[in-house]
Amino acid sequence: MVDNNKESSGVKKSESLSVIRFIVTYVVLMGVFFLLIGLKPVQDILDINGAYSNAIVFLTANILEIFGITSTYSGSLINLPSISLDIEFGCNGLEAVMIYTVAILTFPATWKNRLIGFTAGFLVIQVLNLIRIVALAYAGVYHRDLFDLIHIYVAQGVMIAVALGTFVLYLSYLSHEQPKQQQAVS
Repeated sequence: MVDNNKESSGVKKSESLSVIRFIVTYVVLMGVFFLLIGLKPVQDILDINGAYSNAIVFLTANILEIFGITSTYSGSLINLPSISLDIEFGCNGLEAVMIYTVAILTFPATWKNRLIGFTAGFLVIQVLNLIRIVALAYAGVYHRDLFDLIHIYVAQGVMIAVALGTFVLYLSYLSHEQPKQQQAVS
């Protein structure tokens, strides 16, 4: 009976260390990612955030055209009939992708599963982000009185929730994938 308690205590200690390792690694990697996109010397060489924003603006403007909303764009700006949207960090979806990607990199899994998780998650996050920006543009053009409410109180938090929800889906995928990998080893 004493052996079971020692074994149980060892498992709990190991799990606690794993959680602490995950949190510390996550925080450090997020710091590195923020430095990579935020430091001026890095931006001078490769402006990841600027390029990302420009791509999102291009895609959004083209989607708006499909829905009959006329727009022009330049850099991170989309000019609509009654409002201009400036798609910067936090609005472009890069922050949500970073939150998700760092979680994928930090969580123990095979590199194959990480690549699958990153690719699928990136697509999910960006499709939902484009829908969010198009919805904001629609609100800005047709429901200007609701735009600030939607933008400040709903849309920003939605992307963080999407990143976390996508990570939970990735964890579910891993839990279903793990028994298959164990069977293949046996």
